[in-house]
Amino acid sequence: MARTSRGAPRSEEFTFVSPAVKYLLFIFNFIFWIISLVLVLIGVYARIVKHAETALACLAVDPAVMLLIVGVLMFIITFCGCVGSLRENLCLLQTFCICLIVIFILQLTAGVLGFIFSDKARGKVTEVINNAIVHYRDDIDLQNLIDFGQKEFDCCGALTYLDWSKNIYFNCSKDNPSRERCSVPFSCCILSNDTVINTMCGHDIQELDYIKVGNRIHTNGCIDKIVDWIHSNLFLLGGIALGLAIPQVEPYISTLAQLLIEETHVEPSVMFSGLQLAGMLLSQILMNQIKDQMELQNYNQKHSFDPWS
Repeated sequence: MARTSRGAPRSEEFTFVSPAVKYLLFIFNFIFWIISLVLVLIGVYARIVKHAETALACLAVDPAVMLLIVGVLMFIITFCGCVGSLRENLCLLQTFCICLIVIFILQLTAGVLGFIFSDKARGKVTEVINNAIVHYRDDIDLQNLIDFGQKEFDCCGALTYLDWSKNIYFNCSKDNPSRERCSVPFSCCILSNDTVINTMCGHDIQELDYIKVGNRIHTNGCIDKIVDWIHSNLFLLGGIALGLAIPQVEPYISTLAQLLIEETHVEPSVMFSGLQLAGMLLSQILMNQIKDQMELQNYNQKHSFDPWS
């Protein structure tokens, strides 16, 4: 009668695959799978229903097309992660992990190239922002995007708040009949957390002295703020990449932990990169566990009819 070897437990009684890792990776991918569907729906709506071609022509790339591309790619990648983790499929998990690594390398490469060719990047950003200012009132989505950027970065205009004179509604020429003549958008205004937003707070700002203007609105342009933000995130991404380059798991986790502890306010791009690294780590752990489980099953199959096992 065959006996079970003490050093090799049967696959029916023991498994190397951790349910915690398996279902954590599944939930991780399922959440982003839902987000990818939302991005695709928004992209389809913006592209087919809105037809805001003229207003958005000032941007280098159509945001609707970008949403569709990002949404479809995210859908495919997270689908591989969902099914791969749930079905313990090595091929899908490897595809998921490789895709995350490629995306991370592309992000880091784009950041490094942007740092090296900062002058060209700065010129392109200036061109895009100036064109967006000209078309500010042409589309509500473009308007909301500019307002969000100015409030987020505490800035106004491209290089200075006077750039808003390039817009026909805010232009300071005497023959301008607009009620917003010589004004700036409300998103340029300095507001405290408990202050009710006054949409007319930027009225006639361009006609005031610079000292008085500084008490009411942010006078710094958005270009310097955006460039500084890119540079600061580039160094953080480089630190994470350094941690990724180390094959041991312990330094890798400590790099992420140190980043989260030291940063009181984690930027969205850094958080996204951290989630990417977490996905790669979980998928690698699960793949190793599945490989160990397959080796155990092969071992048991070879020795199942061995009278000396």
